[in-house]
Amino acid sequence: MSRYAFKVPDLGEGTVTSEIVAWRIAVGDVVQEDAPLAELSTDKAVVEVSSPVTGRVVALAGQPGDTVAVGSELVVFETEAEGEVASPVAGPVAGPVAGKPAPTSSVTAPATPAAARTGRVMASPATRRRAKEAGLDLATVAGSGPGGRIEKRDLEAALASPATAPVPAAPVGAGLPATGLATPRTAIEEIKVIGVRRVIAQRMAEAKRTIPHFSYVEEVDVTALEALRVHLNKSRPRDEAYTYLPFVIAALVRVLPQFPQCNAHYDAERNVLLRHAGVHVGVATQTPDGLKVPVVRHAEARTLSGLAAEVRRVSGAARNNTAKREELSGSTITVTSLGKLGGIVSTPVINLPEVAIIGLNKAVERPMVVDGAVVVRRMMNLSSSFDHRFVDGFDAAAMVQALKERLENPATIFMAD
Repeated sequence: MSRYAFKVPDLGEGTVTSEIVAWRIAVGDVVQEDAPLAELSTDKAVVEVSSPVTGRVVALAGQPGDTVAVGSELVVFETEAEGEVASPVAGPVAGPVAGKPAPTSSVTAPATPAAARTGRVMASPATRRRAKEAGLDLATVAGSGPGGRIEKRDLEAALASPATAPVPAAPVGAGLPATGLATPRTAIEEIKVIGVRRVIAQRMAEAKRTIPHFSYVEEVDVTALEALRVHLNKSRPRDEAYTYLPFVIAALVRVLPQFPQCNAHYDAERNVLLRHAGVHVGVATQTPDGLKVPVVRHAEARTLSGLAAEVRRVSGAARNNTAKREELSGSTITVTSLGKLGGIVSTPVINLPEVAIIGLNKAVERPMVVDGAVVVRRMMNLSSSFDHRFVDGFDAAAMVQALKERLENPATIFMAD
């Protein structure tokens, strides 16, 4: 028998540390070469690393949420080979964690039956979140992954099984004291902030701490735009129907050449503002792991249908964790929309190192006065934020007004200036 130390690999882009998001193994497990070991997080993505050898796990570097240095020992194995071996720093990396079943486990011992589970439940954050939302106790689910880890397919099978399906909530008022007052709830759930959520928290805090945000809100009459959108969608498959996003991005592309300071990055280390000729639009996307901003590159070179297709592609990749690192960075301006939950006004946080973000609120029909008469118009607010260090209030307002002009007269979105 020999000892093999697998070291934290260099995950690229000059990273010197990684965060342990989740273990796919436990001490005592016997794993085969190429079996998944852990999910590690960088500032750009969550990456799954796999085993370079076959052996028994004798030591792990830490717990989920711990930070480990590149080159330090991550997992120690006992192998059949003679002598002590240390792994190279650049170990096997499986790439961004995808929304697909993990490779088949090679753990020699069968997964612990659900009824006998007494130790720590092993599951990814996404699996835990989904189980919590469904009201299912993961301790009752048998895992088929390494060391009894609960995989996505295990959760889906448990939710589909009548024996383990969550118990429906009691009717409102059931079990209340005779006084009609509910029993006070005193439980406190402790959730460790790790992985993508930790990165989001750090970036949001840094953006609000370092950027003097200036917000500007304007209402836009999108009645004509809605008519065009409905007309175009008549000839498109339902899953390829246009939303407002591609129209807004197309209009933004037309407007930004007049306001180059809004399509820029601020390099704080060099104290330089970088104005970009190309328009690389970040699309704020809600995912099971939190908010991500995949990028539609060179929006200025795409047609309306091309923009719509790329928005769907990169947003889908962000949601199912198949987006590449380069697809989650490099945007020069961001567009964010909450769709039907968009509310009346929002104050979006700028996506560092950008200097502007455009927010879409929900579109609703409202009575408006037009030419002295009250008519029903479809209205939508644009809530935008700017870095006041580099974008003056006048320029921010002028840019939003120019964007409004295009959206209220949608034919101008497609006309050459």
